[in-house]
This record gives sequence, structure tokens and C-alpha cells, in this order.
Amino acid sequence: MAASGEPRKPWQEEVAAAVVVVGSCMTDLVSLTSRLPKTGETIHGHKFFVGFGGKGANQCVQAARLGAKASIVCKVGKDSFGNDYIENLKQNHISTEFTYQTGDAATGTASIIVNSEVKTLFNPAPAIADLDPRFYTLSSVFCCNESEAEILTGLAVNNPTEAGKAASALLERGCQVVVITLGASGCVALSQEEPVPKHIPTEAVKAVDTTGAGDSFVGALAFYLAYYPNLPLEEMLKRSNFIAAVSVQATGTQSSYPYKKDLPLALF
Repeated sequence: MAASGEPRKPWQEEVAAAVVVVGSCMTDLVSLTSRLPKTGETIHGHKFFVGFGGKGANQCVQAARLGAKASIVCKVGKDSFGNDYIENLKQNHISTEFTYQTGDAATGTASIIVNSEVKTLFNPAPAIADLDPRFYTLSSVFCCNESEAEILTGLAVNNPTEAGKAASALLERGCQVVVITLGASGCVALSQEEPVPKHIPTEAVKAVDTTGAGDSFVGALAFYLAYYPNLPLEEMLKRSNFIAAVSVQATGTQSSYPYKKDLPLALF
């Protein structure tokens, strides 16, 4: 700091930023629709809004909101979107000293369509007993393993029958679909439409390393939900069981996860 009575130097005015992000600033143009349009089709949306996005800026804003002294190095257009974005950065207490505007290009934009058919797969790991109730009601598919189910419900889960009871308890909290994985015993599932627990066994294999098998299952289930949405849930779970069983037959976590080319065509 400057000594008493001495004028403050310009370089003494600012505290150096602890977080400096070099990245993008994008203006999000968001439309909310009931479903995605088909090629050449016009559909009605029920809401539209303009937001601020871009991976670099998003990360910078989050750091700043957590209390970090933050700065971003980026360039936006000399247009209304660019002007608004710079103001947004300032409102988030982010230094704009290295935020530039150019008349040679427009501010980047992202056209985003959010449809009501997008599914959310939630895996509560690590589980906490007092999980926010909204996680149950906002998840399309709530998927946990036996130990997580025990923590969440307070019920013992040592076999498919007990898993079914725990799954029913979770369903009562507002879940649409509940899946409890049971390792070598497969999984148990139920839904609001079919509230009777269904045990989906898995193929017996010689396990070499079970590390990450649960994540293999969840990743596979996410794949089927995204790319095969019309596949019956039970079939999705059978295929996810199979893929997870493949993963336990090799060592390592991600290194044990199979590629599509190494799996039976019937899975796809």
C-alpha cells in the first residue's frame, strides 16, 4: 500500500485477478417447446428468452459468484449483444479490462431449443440421507445402488425383494422411475405407471475388477434413453446390465468400458 501522504499509483488501484479465463462469451437464444421440430416443420413455442452463455464466461461467472476476483479475456461484436454482454460481466463483478469489441464480426450466439421430452437421469452418488426433495420430483429416472438406497430410505437392501421395498419408498417421494442396481444380481425397477417392483437379473460372469461397474451401467442407460427412447425400460435395463457385466471382466475403470464395435450388434 502507498505510504501515508503519498499519492496512490495507478498500478496500486487494482488487486490482481485470482481467476483469469480465456474463453467465449455467447448470447443464448432460448426457445421452450413441447418437442423438437422435424426437418422443415414449424411448431409453436411457449416461451422465449435471451440469456448469457459461453463456456469460458460461464466458468468465470461461477468463480466470481463464489467470491473470486475474476477477469475474462474475450472478444464480442460491436453490437447490442456485445454491449449487453459487457454490462453483464460488470454486473457480475468481472474485470472487463481485456474484453474487446470488434466491428468485423458479430457476437457469438447459440440457438437453443429446450423441449419437454428431454429426460433427466439422476444418480445420487455419494448419497446423503437429507437429499433435497426436488431431486426426486425433477428426475425422469432416479438410479442408485443398494448402499445409496439404504442411506436414502433407511431400509436394508441386501436382495431384490428388499430393493423393491426401497424402490417403492423412493417412488412415493415423487420419482417417475426408480432403478436400484444390485451388482451381480442385476437391478430392480418400478415406475408410476408400473408400481410393482420388477427384478431384472444379469448374466453370471467371472468378475476381474468391479470398479466403475455402476457407472458403466448408468452411462449405458443414459445412452439408451438418449438414442433409443422408444425402447421399453426393461429392455434398456437388460442391455445396460449386459454392458456393465462386460466391464467387470477387465481391469481398471474407464479402461474396462467396452466400445460399441466390441459389443453384439443386437444391443443396437
